[in-house]
Amino acid sequence: MFLKAFPSVQVLVRHRALLWQFTRRNFELTMKGSHLGLLWSFLNPLLLMSLYVFVFGFIFEGKYGVIATESRLDYAMGIFLSLSIFSLISEVVSVAPTIIISNPNFVKKVVFPLEILPAAAVGATALRFLISIVLVFAAMVVCGVHTTWQALWLIPILLPLLLMGLGLSWLISALGVFIRDIGQLTAFLSQALLYASAVFYSTKMIPQHGIWNILHYNPVLQAVNLSRDVVLWAQPINLPPLLYLYGASISVFLVGHLTFSRLKPAFADVI
Repeated sequence: MFLKAFPSVQVLVRHRALLWQFTRRNFELTMKGSHLGLLWSFLNPLLLMSLYVFVFGFIFEGKYGVIATESRLDYAMGIFLSLSIFSLISEVVSVAPTIIISNPNFVKKVVFPLEILPAAAVGATALRFLISIVLVFAAMVVCGVHTTWQALWLIPILLPLLLMGLGLSWLISALGVFIRDIGQLTAFLSQALLYASAVFYSTKMIPQHGIWNILHYNPVLQAVNLSRDVVLWAQPINLPPLLYLYGASISVFLVGHLTFSRLKPAFADVI
């Protein structure tokens, strides 16, 4: 019944072997021609974390201020975790505008399921994200940063982000066929999202009026904040933001699914 209501999801399930093949291809393309290969999947997040920790932690002496005993190491782990979660959405937004238009041969093949192209991009991003999350917990173990069973809440926090990523990928890739300038807009939005998602600061530092009335609707901010709470600070899950995250993700997924389904028949004519 569910699959009949969402034909694009039905396509993904029916062609799951092809989806996995394209996911692997997208993941491997990022390492093609590189001497270090898969090692860059580990080095990139570590290098980015080191850069942001140096700038925001040492130069600007940033802190989340959630616990009184917070150290530079706690702040570093917070940035590492936050950047990993943020990248799950930002990478999708960055590559989505050109997914369809850069594959004209597939678009003109009537039998090819185009829904797979945006979904495979999300899958490749998810694989890179899994590597980052493994590195986060490995770094916490090595550095002696303890966590509790509350960290298991990370799974239900991240699941809606994958759904949102798929919806965004379908939405932006479909619009990118007709609005070629959308890539310039998403590049700016991705950068703006970085600073609007509480990656480098705690939501408690935001005055609970004015700009907060806008920022608290950002589902990525809610996901980042919830993840730090349960993984780093061992705090109980805050259910209202989690429920909002699910609601927002489902809404984005529905909009993306509907947009892609409606515009797909015209792709070949435009390209």
